Amino acid sequence: MEKKQAVKGTQDVLPGESFKWQYIEKTVLETAGLYGFSEIRTPVFEYTDLFLRSVGDTTDVVQKEMYTFEDKGGRSLTLRPEGTAGAVRSMIEHGLLNQALPQKVCYLTACYRYEQPQAGRFREFHQFGAEMFGSTNPQADVEVILLAKSLLQAFGIDDVELRLNSIGCPDCRKIYQDALKNYFTERKDALCKTCLDRLERNPMRILDCKSPVCKEIAQGAPRVLDYICTDCSEHFDAVKQGLGVLGIAYTIDPEIVRGLDYYTRTVFEFVSTKIGSQGTVCGGGRYDGLVEQLGGAKVPALGFGMGLERLKSVIDLMQDAYPALPATDVYIASMGDNAAQKAAQLAALLRAEGFAAQHDLMGRSLKAQMKFADKIGAKYVLALGDSELESGTARLKCMAGGTAHEIKLDEICDAVYRVNIDNAMGTLEESVCP
Repeated sequence: MEKKQAVKGTQDVLPGESFKWQYIEKTVLETAGLYGFSEIRTPVFEYTDLFLRSVGDTTDVVQKEMYTFEDKGGRSLTLRPEGTAGAVRSMIEHGLLNQALPQKVCYLTACYRYEQPQAGRFREFHQFGAEMFGSTNPQADVEVILLAKSLLQAFGIDDVELRLNSIGCPDCRKIYQDALKNYFTERKDALCKTCLDRLERNPMRILDCKSPVCKEIAQGAPRVLDYICTDCSEHFDAVKQGLGVLGIAYTIDPEIVRGLDYYTRTVFEFVSTKIGSQGTVCGGGRYDGLVEQLGGAKVPALGFGMGLERLKSVIDLMQDAYPALPATDVYIASMGDNAAQKAAQLAALLRAEGFAAQHDLMGRSLKAQMKFADKIGAKYVLALGDSELESGTARLKCMAGGTAHEIKLDEICDAVYRVNIDNAMGTLEESVCP
């Protein structure tokens, strides 16, 4: 029979790696919580129209990358390609935007895009996202950028660059779109087929084209900062001032327009130089018209998405970046049926008290059990046989130091706790008084 493999562009997370993901997920949620962001969870698929209206029908995401299908009722559904649209839909549907503002939500979510898999890019990928609703204040932009920076710093990542731009509001962007259209129309003979379509529908998308020829042409295109209105310019100046007050360094990058149509005014990216061409680990900005566009009230909003695969690839390059793999506290080795039953009972007691405990399930010899205990990194081993069952006592061996402690079986939980404390204090004394 043919050996089955994972679908192209997806990956399995094995036990030796899953604890790293748990650490990353726990850290980002806890850090966001310090800023007042609470977790929201939305369905993995939505009605396709949600993404057509929010992401934009001229974007590569909608035109080329969405996983769209009809259900048995003939309704068009799409696996979410990004997290913001679903979060906004949920906020509107459940009336959360009628509550005290600002509303702050965050999420950990799987997203799906049909694109060519490469380093740092998958067809099933994961995002952490943060969304804030209700504030037009430039200080809200600063707060969201600071949260993104704090998330990176929580993992010890300091060598990333903040790149910043403003793409203006719909009014001044229309003037900019006209300038772009005139510029690219004069050079349309050299544009790729996709960009010829973008030229008529949304010339800003040409700035995102990956074609080397189109990228070279785009280098000489008009810059959006030369076209933003007074209000947008003042907003952007206030954002830059706020970042300066907090000591957050940034680079103005007029090429940042972000890949989704809903963005307005501030857009930003955090970029790492350590993971090659796919160096953007976080990107976001404002989308003040999106809530209204999706049927809600006129509520401003902003946020960002952080690719967890890319974040992990940066963390993987660092030394001692992760906590130790969780180990078994106690392995109970047994000899004979009665001892095996007692081992199961003691393991259950230990687990009920919060200790990680295992016992033999394979019918191994005592020697083989000891080897297994060492292989799984058990801190302590308790060996049970007929004599231990008769006396009600056994020796708890510390695998690291080789020391053994005699304990009573009916007090095993207290005994393991005391031995843990004694060993920790002994280690401390040795480090202080060598």
